[in-house]
Amino acid sequence: MCANVFGVLKSLFGKPFDGGKRMDHGAPQQQQPQHHHPMQQQQPLYHPQHPAMMRLYEVQKEVASLGPQVCTFSGLQDDRDYKRLERDLTRLLLDVDRVDTEGRGDLQAARKKAAQEVEGLLRYLEENATHPSRLAIEQLSNEARHLVDERVVAPQRSGGVAEINDELVEALQKIVLRLTQVKTEGRVPLRKARYRALTRLCAVQDVIEGRTPQQTLSLPLPGDTHQAVHCINQVMVQVSMARGQLVALLTGLSGRDSCAHLSRVLMELQVELDALDVSGNTAIRNYRKQVVEEINGLLKHLDLEGEGDDTRRYDLAQNNSIREIEAVRAHVSHLREGILRHCAMGDLGFRPKAELVSLLSHLDQVDTARNPCIREARRRAVVEVQAIITFLDLREALARRHPGPDENPAHRSVWLVLGSLSDLQAQVLGFDGKRADKSYMMLEELLTKQLLALDAVEPHGDEGTKAARKQAVKFAQNILNYLDMKTDEWEY
Repeated sequence: MCANVFGVLKSLFGKPFDGGKRMDHGAPQQQQPQHHHPMQQQQPLYHPQHPAMMRLYEVQKEVASLGPQVCTFSGLQDDRDYKRLERDLTRLLLDVDRVDTEGRGDLQAARKKAAQEVEGLLRYLEENATHPSRLAIEQLSNEARHLVDERVVAPQRSGGVAEINDELVEALQKIVLRLTQVKTEGRVPLRKARYRALTRLCAVQDVIEGRTPQQTLSLPLPGDTHQAVHCINQVMVQVSMARGQLVALLTGLSGRDSCAHLSRVLMELQVELDALDVSGNTAIRNYRKQVVEEINGLLKHLDLEGEGDDTRRYDLAQNNSIREIEAVRAHVSHLREGILRHCAMGDLGFRPKAELVSLLSHLDQVDTARNPCIREARRRAVVEVQAIITFLDLREALARRHPGPDENPAHRSVWLVLGSLSDLQAQVLGFDGKRADKSYMMLEELLTKQLLALDAVEPHGDEGTKAARKQAVKFAQNILNYLDMKTDEWEY
C-alpha cells in the first residue's frame, strides 16, 4: 500500500510546479514497478498554477513527508506519535475538503484522489495499531513486564533481593518463543514491533543471566589489597543496582531513568575501577576484570533505542543468515522428496544420511546474531533434518528386524506400532497442507491412535519392553510435534 501512496497524487497532478525542478517526495528506496495512470498520457486540462492545484501540491508534499512515518509506525493508538500522525492526516483531509474546485470536473477528480490518499494513510495507520498481532505483541510484552517487575524490579526498589532463578529464566524464554510465533503478514510495522519486543526481552534475559557474584578471597591479605577488594565490592553493589535499572528500562518499567543517564553511571564506575592499583595481586586483578566485563555487558544493551529503526534488523527476508538457512531447507526438501520416492518403490538403498548430518553441522555454524527469529528459523530447519534422519533410522531398523518365535508378545506389539508410525511419518514428511485440511486431521487422529495402542501395551515387568515402549511414545510425539510445526504458518 505504502509504495503506491507517494505515486498516485503525482500521477494525477502531472509534474509538480517547483520552478521546473522535480520534487523529492521521500518515497521508499525499494521502487515498485511503475504503472502509468491514463492521465499521464495527456496534458492536464487545468493550469498548473491554479490556486486549487497549488494547494493540492502542498498537500502532496505533506503526504510524501508523512507517508514513510505512517508506513513504519509500530506503536499503538495511545502512543504520542500515533496521535500526532492522526492529527496531521486529519488536518490534511480537512485542507483537501476546503479546496474550491469551482465546479470543474478535473479539479474535483484531483481533490477526490488526494482525499483518498490521505484516507488510505489514516486507514493503514489504524489497521496496524489495532491489528490482532500487534495487540498480541503488546500482551506478551505486558506478561514479561509483570514477571520482571514482580521478581526483579520491585524487590530491588524496596531494598530487597531480586528473585532470579531458573524458573524466571524459563518463563521468559517461553514468552520469547511465543513472540517469535506471532504472525506479521509481512507488514513492516508488525515486524518492527515484534523485533523491538524480542530484542528487549532477550536483552533482559542476558542481563539476568550475566550476574557476577562477589568474589571471596583468601585471607590474610595486605591492607592496600583489602581496600581494593572493598572498593570493587562497592562497585559491584552499584552494578547490581544498575542492572535492575537497566531491566526496568528495557521492559518499560522506568519512568525516570534514561539510557543516557545509566550509561554515564556505568562509565563512571569503570573509571573508578581503572583507578585502583591491583598490580600486585593476580586474583584481585582478575576480579576487577570480571566486574569491568559485566559493566561492558550492561553498556551494550543501552544501544537498543535506535536499533528497531534499522530495516535490516526486522526485515529478515534480506538477512544473510536467513538466506543461508533457506538454502539448506531447499536442499533438505530435495533430499526428502528423493527419499520418499525411493521408499514408495520399496528401495531402501537411497540413504543420504551423511549428507543430512553435514547439513546439521552447516546449520550449527549459522550466525544468529542473537536474533530470536533467526534462532527459531535455524531450530526449525534442524528439526526438519532430524525428522528425516530418524525416519531413515527407523526404516533401516525395521528392515533388519528378524523376530524369533520366542519374542515377547508385548515387545512384538511395540514393534508393530513402530511399523505403523514409520508409514505415518512418511505421510507427515510429504504433507504440504493446512490444519483445516481433512488429511491433517486424519494424520493427527491416526498418530493419536498409535499413542493409545502403545499405552495399552503391558510390559509385565520386562525392562526391554518398557524401554522400547518409552522410545516409541517419544517417537510418536515427535511426529505429532513435527506435523504441528509444519502447519503453524510461522514466519520470520
